[in-house]
Formats: sequence, C-alpha cells, structure tokens
Amino acid sequence: MAFVTGLLLVDAPASALNNQGNIPGERYDNSTGVKLIWTKEGYYPYVSAQAFKYWLRTTLEQTGSWVSAPVYREEKIAYTDANPVKYWDDDLFGYMRAHSKRESARAKRESDQLRAGETETTDTVTRAAPFRAGTLVSIAPVTPTSDFGVMSRHEGDPVPHEHQFYRTTLKGLFSLDLKSAGTFWYKQKTGFRNLDEVRKKEAAELGLLHMKQEKAYRLPLDERIKRVTTLFEGMATLDGGAKQTLHYTDITPPVVILAVTRGGNHVFGYVIGGNKRGLPELKIEALEEVLTVFKEEILSDVYVGWVRGYLDEEREKLESFINTPTGSRVRLSHPRESFRELIKALESPENAAWLE
Repeated sequence: MAFVTGLLLVDAPASALNNQGNIPGERYDNSTGVKLIWTKEGYYPYVSAQAFKYWLRTTLEQTGSWVSAPVYREEKIAYTDANPVKYWDDDLFGYMRAHSKRESARAKRESDQLRAGETETTDTVTRAAPFRAGTLVSIAPVTPTSDFGVMSRHEGDPVPHEHQFYRTTLKGLFSLDLKSAGTFWYKQKTGFRNLDEVRKKEAAELGLLHMKQEKAYRLPLDERIKRVTTLFEGMATLDGGAKQTLHYTDITPPVVILAVTRGGNHVFGYVIGGNKRGLPELKIEALEEVLTVFKEEILSDVYVGWVRGYLDEEREKLESFINTPTGSRVRLSHPRESFRELIKALESPENAAWLE
C-alpha cells in the first residue's frame, strides 16, 4: 500500500490561530486564550487537527472544482451526506453517519425541504478517512503574550478585553492512503462500512469497478487522481485561522516535505526539530538516515519546498546535501512547486500502481 507522506511548517510570527475560549480565573471575564499543551518544558501552542482540516476544506471549496458534501443537522448531532461516490470530501475526509431512528426524527427529516437531495441511509455507515492529519504543534515551548485592549468608541467607560497570542513555528504531519482514495468498502466493520444498500446500488449503476473479494467498489483511476491532486492543490494555497483581523498570518506552509512511501508510518517526523533558540532546524543527519534506512520504502523522489527568505541558513544546508549521493533523491524548490511536482508524479501513468 502506498501513501503520500508529508510534513509542513506554519510560520506564526504573532498569531492566535486556534483558541480555547475564555480563560477561567483571569482578571477579565472576556479573556480568551490560545490552545496550549502544558509540559514540564513549558507551553506548546497548537492547532487542532480538526481546525487544520476545516481550513483545508474551506480552501478546497474556494477552488471551484472541489465537490463538498452537504451537512445536515438533527437536534444534537450533525453529519454529512456520507456518500463518497458523489462527494469528494466524504471520500477523502471520511465520515460517520448514524442518524436517529425515532419516528419523530424521521418525520422531521422528511419535512425538511433543505434535505431534498439527501442520500437515503438504511444502515449506519462509517468511513476511516484516507487523509490523516496530525495536530500542528509549536516546534519549541513558548510563553504566550497577553494583549490588553479596550473598546472605547462609545460614551461612558471603556470596555476592557484581553487575549493571548504567540510567536512560534508550528509543525504538522499528514498522510494520504492512496489505495483507499476512491475505493469504498461495504464490509460489516467499523470504518469499512462505507456503503449501505442504497450507496452500493448507486455505485453499481454508475459502473464503478466491483471488487467482490474485497467487498468494495472503486472509482475510475482518472477520477481518483483528480480528487487526490485537487486535495494537494488546496494544501499549496492553504488559507484560514482564527483572529486573522488582529493577527494576520499567512498560513501557507513555508516548508513542506513530500514523498510517496510504502506503508503509512511517517518517516520524516524527526527531520525538522527545534534548536536551542526555539527556531526550526533541519537535521541533515536525520534526513540522510531516513533516505538510507527507508531507501526501498520511499517510492518517489523526495520533494522539499522551502521558501527563500525563510531560515535561509537551514535551506543552504539542504542545498549542499542534495549534491551528495544520498541527497540526490531530494528535489528542492518552492513549496507550491513541490506540490506540483508531486501531483505530476501521481498523474504519471507509470505510477498508477501507487493507487492499487
């Protein structure tokens, strides 16, 4: 099984990209804090995987070609249409749909005109997401800054308010299971009950490949590649984040590492770490070890995107390394160009086996 295995950095010079809400015990009731991991070394700001995926979904929706699933709401639950045959985000981001079977809930659904195009669901369906993303975590511990402000554009006493922000670099890992992208199982197993009888019938009627032994249906190869490559086009132009009106932050990654690997374990997780000053450091020895130890598992070139002007000294270390025999598999360019090179490799007919 082949996976796209990737690492990205987000430069947050003065940011509050993901917040926890009010901070209990602070001097003002409206004091808001950033999400933090507390360790003995200090605080590590982070962006949850859910927030990161929300940024990516909304970025993809702006491309015009991405096909998003509608979201439905019942009293205390919400879910998408859960139809991976039709909707690209249900395919790549996964789902769980187990709506209420109460008669009152059924009647309410049937009377809702906004659900006119909903796919009928006859059974609980779940899909383990082919696209996996980890939490974006600060590369080093930092102490958040508390910013005090007042609202004073009115008569009377000003209204104080306070919020936290931080200066750091966030590191995140992601992975895409290429076999699962565009392949939909109907096994009686959590995460692999992607299709109920209604969705199976739709897949058959649309002529999807029936893989009887695997109990699955599969989209045509060109359709699967189109969905996968659009996902990575979106990552190259990632947009989003909280408090952008106060702490405008460009969240497009200044550094990415991408490769197609055999197996879903992440081989690049220790290639970039934090130095004593709390700044990102490219660990050439770790990269060299990865390229040597996992030589057979790394199926593609290793695409490294590094923006000029961002930690140029670290970039220069990589420029020297790629002239060595071990480093010859590394293709260094701008992050957007690295995503394009990956997309080009995925689209190449000679690499079709990666999606098997």
